[in-house]
Amino acid sequence: MFDIGFMELVLVGVVALLVVGPERLPGLARTAGAWIGRARSFVGNVKADIDRELKAEELKRILEQQQKSNPLEQIIDETRYTLNQVQDEVTGVEQGAKDSHRGND
Repeated sequence: MFDIGFMELVLVGVVALLVVGPERLPGLARTAGAWIGRARSFVGNVKADIDRELKAEELKRILEQQQKSNPLEQIIDETRYTLNQVQDEVTGVEQGAKDSHRGND
């Protein structure tokens, strides 16, 4: 995250030892570790919240697009229209067959 190498950590440790002293250094390290842990947890929670919001917005957008296009209803309407045409043609062929059969009698 911060790209800190081993030498930088040693330098920070030596400075902290000189400034704080050997008695208070372990307590300071624990406190710093706790704060860093809390900060990481907070950042992780914020990232998770943002991801959830983005996914919710994307889902809303997809649902709106589907409502606008309504492809399923369009397919159903086209299928009904085609079925009605086929039924009309079959009825016409049946009627023509009956008429030609009657003419032969």
